[in-house]
Amino acid sequence: MKSKHSSIDVFAILKNLWRFGHHPWIGKKLVALQAEKLLFDRVFSNYQNGIGGKIRQLSFRLTDICNLRCSTCGQWGETGFLRSKDIKELKKQEVPYDRYVHLLGDLVDKGECPILYLWGGEPMLYDGVLDLIDTATHMGLPTSIATNGSRIASVAKRLVRAPLFLMQISIDGHCPEIHDRLRPSVSGASSFRKIVDGLDAIQEQRKLQSTDLPLIASLTVISQGNVRHLTDLYEAFQEKVDLFVFYLAWWIDEKRARAQDMDFSRRFGFTPKIHWGWVSNAGWKLNDYEILQQQIEALRERSRRWSAPPVILIPNITGVENLKRYYTDHACRFGFDRCISIYQAMEVDSNGDVSPCRDYHDYVVGNVKEATLNELWNSPAYVKFRQSMSTEGLMPVCSRCCGLMGY
Repeated sequence: MKSKHSSIDVFAILKNLWRFGHHPWIGKKLVALQAEKLLFDRVFSNYQNGIGGKIRQLSFRLTDICNLRCSTCGQWGETGFLRSKDIKELKKQEVPYDRYVHLLGDLVDKGECPILYLWGGEPMLYDGVLDLIDTATHMGLPTSIATNGSRIASVAKRLVRAPLFLMQISIDGHCPEIHDRLRPSVSGASSFRKIVDGLDAIQEQRKLQSTDLPLIASLTVISQGNVRHLTDLYEAFQEKVDLFVFYLAWWIDEKRARAQDMDFSRRFGFTPKIHWGWVSNAGWKLNDYEILQQQIEALRERSRRWSAPPVILIPNITGVENLKRYYTDHACRFGFDRCISIYQAMEVDSNGDVSPCRDYHDYVVGNVKEATLNELWNSPAYVKFRQSMSTEGLMPVCSRCCGLMGY
């Protein structure tokens, strides 16, 4: 069976393609990224040599700091790998704004103009995030952000003016009771109310500035706590967002975590740790598979109208038996048998470490405080990782990874 990779539904693309009519430089880069995915075997006919092509997407995980403690988070959730870390020390290790500007400038000077993706932690807690968005956009880098939405209302004018091309906001419930329970604030304040205020502010600024950007996408992690209310969420926010993305959740079980310890150690000579933050707990598990299938069908029916916001399911797995297997059999990859993100996307951690892997970034090829992005992209360590993944196959954790099934 031909290896699968994540792709965006054509209908969803067509519904929002017009938004980039006045920004062809953004649309061109989005098309180039997707085209290279589709033509991967032609573009990378010798991919087993481990050499990456152009950097199509550059991801900066700006900060580890977050003001929420979401149940399905591998960073700050119940088993999250950051739970034992000192927040002040994490903040101290962050890459400074000036270094990011230098790195981006060097990249552009060398003819690389990738899509820039900002995330965290909560990226809006990074000092200089607004300046970075402005600077990257002026350099010709389409810039997007994944945020919990708690800090966008007061800066909506600037985000729209940049323009930020894509704003992804995490929304797990249609009402404060569900959302705030699944994504509780450290301070105890309602993050749901802040999201609504932020979305209203962005919509208002889009009208005032006569623009259709940023494209607003709702990101929802499906869990036992919201599985019966996915259509309620759609109806509650269909006038506030342009696109709905529903994730089946990234997780691993203890058996596969132990297998990862052994496989990774054999390949690279040391034992990884970060994947243990994603071990499934009560917040991740699901048992209402028939309800989930009904909700998926209802979401797709509601989004069928041309004027309705489209729905994207990641990974695109449907059917009661398939959904059950997704949540109970971590070894099953549903045809996602090759990682192509490592040939297109570069991942920079909050402390400057560069890793080929977004979610399980124990393997580090270097640090951007000491080297440029181009110097690291096809460095011996980076090439070694790609070669291992391409010749020995995927590792145990890969079967529930954004880089494999969601990129």
